[in-house]
Amino acid sequence: MPRLAIVAATALTTALGATVGVAVSQDAKMSFFVTSVGSGKGADLGGLKGADAHCASLAEAAGVTGKTWHAYLSTSAEDARDRIGKGPWFNAKGTKIADDVASLHGDANGITKQAALNEKGETVNGRGDTPNRHDMLTGSKPDGTRIADQTCGDWTMSGSEGAAMMGHHDRTGLDDSAAAKSWNSSHASRGGCSQEALKGTGGDGLFYCFATN
Repeated sequence: MPRLAIVAATALTTALGATVGVAVSQDAKMSFFVTSVGSGKGADLGGLKGADAHCASLAEAAGVTGKTWHAYLSTSAEDARDRIGKGPWFNAKGTKIADDVASLHGDANGITKQAALNEKGETVNGRGDTPNRHDMLTGSKPDGTRIADQTCGDWTMSGSEGAAMMGHHDRTGLDDSAAAKSWNSSHASRGGCSQEALKGTGGDGLFYCFATN
């Protein structure tokens, strides 16, 4: 093989290796995302088991493997803050969201519209966008503990009954109150747990996913 061809082939191999290395590095680092889609059945996620499986399925479809994913959701018997591991957590672009559970639930967390990306690294619509999709299902108080009567039957209901506490991933609401700016505890759904009810207040049945390892 001519020397020029050998040099070119070597350079190409090196470049491809570097590219693969970057991709693997980025995949390994992502440990937080907003779901790009919900269950399609409002707040009926198939319980925590179904919600966790949804997180894992989306992450794997995006090329992230080898991680255990849990949905940031409280139930009548479990607190969201106890489901998500110890941290730190990073989004799909490598931006740190929080170092640990305490900082995640404090003023220093990095959750903003620009940082709360979906598993594909895309920005999720917020207030002012059409459609608004900023309501994230959580069933939680600001400290990440449960609100037992606001979990839509522990994430199994999709009708006009029940309610789900939700947060704003874009930290924006109707006013400047702490609740309006809360990422995990802004307001309850109105009109039940159906997809239509969730859309009615600016949601789409989306939720947060965290890697526990």
